[in-house]
Formats: sequence, C-alpha cells, structure tokens
Amino acid sequence: MFYRELGKTGEKVSILGFGCLRFPTLNNDPDRIDEAKALPMLRRAIDKGVNYIDTAYPYHGTGFDNPGASEPFVGRALRDGYREKVHLATKLPSWLIKGREDMDRLLNDQLRRLETEVIDFYLLHSLDIKRWKTLESLGVTDFMDQAIKDGKIRYAGFSFHDSLENFIPIVEGYDWSFCQIQYNFLDEDFEAGKSGLHYAAGEGLGVIVMEPLRGGSLALCPEDAKRIYENSGLDRSPAEWALRWIWNEPEVSMLLSGMTEMSQLEENLNIAGKATPNSMSPRELEIVREVSGIYKNRIPVGCTACRYCMPCESGVNIPVSMQIYIDYHMFDDDISQARNKWRYKLVLPPENRASACTDCGKCLERCPQHIDIPRELKKVVEVLES
Repeated sequence: MFYRELGKTGEKVSILGFGCLRFPTLNNDPDRIDEAKALPMLRRAIDKGVNYIDTAYPYHGTGFDNPGASEPFVGRALRDGYREKVHLATKLPSWLIKGREDMDRLLNDQLRRLETEVIDFYLLHSLDIKRWKTLESLGVTDFMDQAIKDGKIRYAGFSFHDSLENFIPIVEGYDWSFCQIQYNFLDEDFEAGKSGLHYAAGEGLGVIVMEPLRGGSLALCPEDAKRIYENSGLDRSPAEWALRWIWNEPEVSMLLSGMTEMSQLEENLNIAGKATPNSMSPRELEIVREVSGIYKNRIPVGCTACRYCMPCESGVNIPVSMQIYIDYHMFDDDISQARNKWRYKLVLPPENRASACTDCGKCLERCPQHIDIPRELKKVVEVLES
C-alpha cells in the first residue's frame, strides 16, 4: 500500500480509502447493512493498510433527509482498537441546515453515532455555489473554526458537485484543508475536473477523488474496449486501468472506493500496492483515451448510483433502473441485452420500475450529476419494459 500526503494537513493517507456508501446489504434493502459481510471487509482493509474511512450522515438510509445506518455501523466496526488505526471522515448534511444551531446539533449527533470524540476529516456535504452561499450566510465558517478549536474535528473540507467556475470561489472562501471531487477518465472536464484538481492542489488542499469507477460502469467492458486493453499486452482488468489512471496524477491524494464484496477489496488492495504517480507511459495513457471514447459513445446517462435522488415519492428505484439501463447499453450482443431485460424485471417489482414515475420532478434538485431523471426514466421504460 502506498501513502501520500494530504495537502497542507501533512497527514499520510493510504492512496485507497474505504467509502462506506455501498456496503453489502440484506435483501437489497439499502438501510440494512449485512454486517456479517461488511465487518470483515472493513477490518481487512484496515489490517492491510487502508487508513481513511469515509462515511456520511444519510448513507445506507431511507433518504438523504434522514440518518442512515452507515455511521453507527462504522462506529461499531472501529471498536477493538481499530479507531486508533484510521483517519475517520464524515460529512455535515448541508441541505438540512436552517441555522447555526443545526450545525452544532448534527455534529454532536454524528460524534455520538460514530462513537468517537473527534472526527478527523469533516466535510460540508455536496456543495454547489448556491448551497455554499447559504451556509456561509448562516455562519458555517465560524462553526468550523469553533469545532476545530473545541477538538471536535481536526480538518475541514467539502465535497463538490457544481461547475469549475463555481469551484474556485468555494476554494477561496475558507481556509480548507482538503476537498473531494468526482474524477475519472470520463470526467476529466466534468464539474471541477482536471483543472479543478490542479487548482485545488496548487492552493495546498489535499484532493480526494470519489466515483473513480463511475458507479461501477468503468469496471464493465464492452468487447471493443476489451480488445484495446488486451492488445496492450498488459494483464490488467478494466478496474485496474481506471484506478491506475487516477493514481497516475500526483495531485490526487487518494481515491475512495465503495466496495460491496471481499473480492473487490482484494483487487483494489492489489492495485494500490503497485500504482505510483507518473508511472503510466504515453502509450498507456493513449489506450485509456481510446477506451474513454468507446465508453462515451455507449453510456446513455451519467448516473453513478449515488442514491441522492432517493427515496422517490412515486416508488421508483431510480439507481437500480439506471444501472441496468447502462448495463444494457454497455454490451450490444443479444444475449447480454436479453439478460439485462430479464434482470430488470426480476429485481424490480412493477411498483419500483421506471414506469411508476409520475414526473413530479423532485429528484431533479437532488441529483449531483444534473440528470433529467424523469426524461431518462421514460427511455428506461422504452428499452427495458418493452
């Protein structure tokens, strides 16, 4: 396992962080973590050198307005001496803040839920410029200063979903220690992108990458992309190509991976033990560019299955509908497409399928990818419910 310095904090963090949004669940119920599988995974990661654990207030819950199961589970999982081995990160649910008292109340509740006296890395969750200006007017900078002074948090940062144009004023708006951005080989120019990565690092911030595999899409591999990888002569999985591409950037402090199976963890640990900055040759980078073009032509919608859109008031399971829709387009052979149609109807009862959408539009304001979800769900119906 390699380690990098997290910006001006000076802290050494593993280049692989454990993202606690996608633990294995019981009966596909997102708010019921399968602790018998998740606990060994998390502790195995820590035992192998992963020292950054990232969770959030609503993860594994019934919606982003309610506390989820992830924080309490992480608190329990870090008993028996594991808390002392890691940097613990969680996030203030910025959309729930109506006044300064909400900030203090939520932070204190998170400390209790996580069974800790201090949160090492505390982020303002899912900032865009509008939300930042609201929080700023409510005294969030004073809140972070006081929380650091009181020893409740060690470092303040933010996760970001907006344009590069709005990323810069947020970086300049406070003495941040780090930030978290979406970045992968399909998203070089999306949101903060490569320019934002270099800008933040130049300002001394540690930069953490989320969605390195685009919600798992980059671990899938259509035949024409697979041939390009195979012709390289390098024995790497699609996931390894995607992760190495990110770790090749010296400005990236670490990336977060949400792992649902032990095999995924083991693969990521193996890759993290080999990836170093500036280690990819010009030819390897060209291979990734070629594959990127293929993915861009195939992926019909930029959903990353983050679940920020849930719960849907009409009952639609938006993330699962979108992911099966993406999988359908990733492979163009009849057998794979038929299998994805069958899978869609197997895992989603009629009341949770895309056709249950009432076009209320409430999901639009919650989607960090700015997807026109009702419009895309109509396409899901056309393809998967025909």
